[in-house]
Amino acid sequence: MNILDKIVAHKKTEVQTAKKHVSYTSLEESEFFHRDVLPFRDFLLDENRTGIIAEFKRKSPSKGIINDQVSVKEVTTAYASAGASALSVLTDRQFFMGRKTDLAQARRVNSIPILRKDFMIDEYQVIEAKSLGADIILLIAAILTPAEIQQLASFAKSLGLNVLLEVHNLEELQRSINFNLDAIGVNNRNLADFTVSVETSYQLAEHIPAEFLKISESAISDPETIKQLKKAGFNGFLIGENFMRNADPGAAMKRFVRDL
Repeated sequence: MNILDKIVAHKKTEVQTAKKHVSYTSLEESEFFHRDVLPFRDFLLDENRTGIIAEFKRKSPSKGIINDQVSVKEVTTAYASAGASALSVLTDRQFFMGRKTDLAQARRVNSIPILRKDFMIDEYQVIEAKSLGADIILLIAAILTPAEIQQLASFAKSLGLNVLLEVHNLEELQRSINFNLDAIGVNNRNLADFTVSVETSYQLAEHIPAEFLKISESAISDPETIKQLKKAGFNGFLIGENFMRNADPGAAMKRFVRDL
């Protein structure tokens, strides 16, 4: 069993426990559930912003603790002021030291779209994402069947949410595309062994239909890489670890943007 299998197995148990403690009705009565969702496309393509989806991440299974000394409010607002087009907030506690409250806290102090970065396997999590203030959910092709992707994406769209599909190879891309998706993210990290290569994005770029936003995720540590990815047709760039491993992630992003 690889790390991805372990995460999904734990997530199934976690979701069942959450359902017993917080009802669907309670989620729908939350402070954020009925807010207007921000349009991901508009912010990502805004020429006054960078296209960067800046991530708040304390820990990863492959690197251990990255940065657990900073506040989600300070980091995410600094990301936004540095020109982030959107934010990504990890909400998985067991493997990434994330918290659902991190997303809600980020929502209260930011006015750009927020991606709930988690392992989505159940409609309950989609409702939960909306209740926490997310604008975008992530669907990972490696852990979902095409039918599950269709179902979860359709349900998310019915709630007004934006949907980002994450793929790692051509086979995942071709079997998973459906028109309830807003964006296709190419994860340059192999989730089975956590090796990274930005070449994955270049290889898949031409296979992503033009109607979808194209996002490159992970392995981006140099502004020059973003310039090259833009030439290959990418609109968005998810960056987390490169900023978070600094004592001041917001300042790290500001320096990165200055060199773009």
